[in-house]
Amino acid sequence: MWKPVIFLGSSRDDVREMPYAVRHDIGVGLMTVQLGGTPTDFKPIPSVGSGAYEIRVRDVAGAFRAVYVTKFADAIYVLHAFQKKTQKTAMSDIALARRRYALIPGVKP
Repeated sequence: MWKPVIFLGSSRDDVREMPYAVRHDIGVGLMTVQLGGTPTDFKPIPSVGSGAYEIRVRDVAGAFRAVYVTKFADAIYVLHAFQKKTQKTAMSDIALARRRYALIPGVKP
C-alpha cells in the first residue's frame, strides 16, 4: 500500500520552484520510497531527527536536496527542499528541517 506524501511548511512550493529535471528526480525518489524502495541517491541526515533522509539531485543548475521522513506508519513527510549553495549543508536548512520534524503528529518536541 502506498503511503501518502505530506509536505510540511513551504516544501511543496520549494520543490515546484526547482528546475523540471530536478522536480522529476525528486518525485521519482519519493515515489520509490512510497513503494518501499530506496531512492537512487540518498543519505541519512540524523542531525534533523530519527529516520530523516535526504534525496540528493545534481543538475546543471546545481545541487538540490529534499529532506524526508518515512519511519511513521501513516505517511512520508517532506520536511524541506532546497538548493545547496555550499559543500556542507547550511545550519539554517538543518534547523528548518528540525523544526518541521517536530510538527509531525506524535513526535515529542
